Amino acid sequence: MVAACQAFLAVSGQGSFTAGAAVARIPQSVASRRVAALEEHLGGRLFERSSRTVRLTPFGRDMLPWARRLADLADAMTQDAARARLRPVRLAVPAVCGTLVLARLVAAGRDEQVHLDLTPAGPVERAELVRALQVGAAIVAAPADGAAWQVPVGLAAVADPGRTAVHVETLRAGRAARNARRRRIWVQPEDDVAHVGDELARLGAAVGLQPSQVVTAPSLVAAVAATLTSDDLLACSRAQAGELGLHWRPVGELDLRRGYDMAAGTRDDATEVGQLLSAEIGRCLGVGDERRRRP
Repeated sequence: MVAACQAFLAVSGQGSFTAGAAVARIPQSVASRRVAALEEHLGGRLFERSSRTVRLTPFGRDMLPWARRLADLADAMTQDAARARLRPVRLAVPAVCGTLVLARLVAAGRDEQVHLDLTPAGPVERAELVRALQVGAAIVAAPADGAAWQVPVGLAAVADPGRTAVHVETLRAGRAARNARRRRIWVQPEDDVAHVGDELARLGAAVGLQPSQVVTAPSLVAAVAATLTSDDLLACSRAQAGELGLHWRPVGELDLRRGYDMAAGTRDDATEVGQLLSAEIGRCLGVGDERRRRP
């Protein structure tokens, strides 16, 4: 109906099927078929046709304002749809995600007609933002089992440990070293959650570490600074270690993983972001080439 009305308007405006079809950017045969179909639908002739020109019939003049109104409404709908696609989805993401991978996520979103407005934040703040409906969606921390994205967490240090894994029990001080400085494991705010930070603390206690040897830092910067100036270890993902120039190894006694899920807030379509951009979000989180479930 909309296409037929647009053809009707073009032909009436030009007084010719040939010129009207050119204005509408359709073949003349298509314009003729659409006008004929509209006449059949409305039950009356819209044009008086001659060999050279066409003129509106009285019925056609009566129908012309309605056709123009319908075409205008279709144009307005198309424009509103374009604006709706451009309306950004405000997405809370982990503050540990690097600038380049986040920029690539935004670019990938544009390719999918999803415009992202990213808000980096810690795990507690991200959960609060989505709960308070201050963001359209958030990538929230979740237990690794069953999570949409799973990121291995290991221990990184300035020096290359020269082995395939770091065993936490090797940080236990012997009798001869009771007065020596004990090496620490620094837990960054992103991992100050039950399924990462608490698991490390429990492992440390189980193998005989002092409580002060597993420490939650006030910020990632503080944790990295302490690691760079000592033989301490930073709990982090492999991707983070690479960005920081540290040597990363998995934890020998524990399969430690961050888990992430997509939580929707103010946007009903926000969960589609996780489905459309699953791989790109995984790269931001440090999943790499590991298998991950789609949210």
